[in-house]
Amino acid sequence: MSPKALKIALAASVALNLFAVAAGATLWVGRAKVEDRIDAAQRAPHERSPMQVVVSRLDPQVRQRVRQTLKASALVAKPDFEEARLKRRAAVDLAGSPDFDPARATALLEESRAAEIRGRARLEADAVQLLGTLDPADRQALSEILTRRGRVVVRDRPDVPSADDKKAVD
Repeated sequence: MSPKALKIALAASVALNLFAVAAGATLWVGRAKVEDRIDAAQRAPHERSPMQVVVSRLDPQVRQRVRQTLKASALVAKPDFEEARLKRRAAVDLAGSPDFDPARATALLEESRAAEIRGRARLEADAVQLLGTLDPADRQALSEILTRRGRVVVRDRPDVPSADDKKAVD
């Protein structure tokens, strides 16, 4: 082979090897991402929200009725929360537009708050009514649904304050 042909063959070999290394690295990184997604998908059904954890602590005979009642209550309150989100988005859009009207933005925010309060009032009234139907142990386990922050705080040991409780004291 001539020196020119050897140089061309060497360049082609180097290019092919670089391509093979890049393909191998891509496959290795892609495989790791796919494995992470599979692990997350397999874990997801087993991980439960704090509300599910609280409901799972209830007496098994009561658990299904509580789930159905809470779901029905949430469905009834859903339009109020959707209205609140829409009004708030409209206020944000108005604030960012060249035709900003402070009075209209204030009115939209007030309507948003009113809708949110209606939704929260429905949820709280249904929750109190539900709590009234439970025995004391189940009522105590489910009492966390009345937290004002809109999320349930799960305490494994009631005698140990949570981080949120510590912040409230400070």
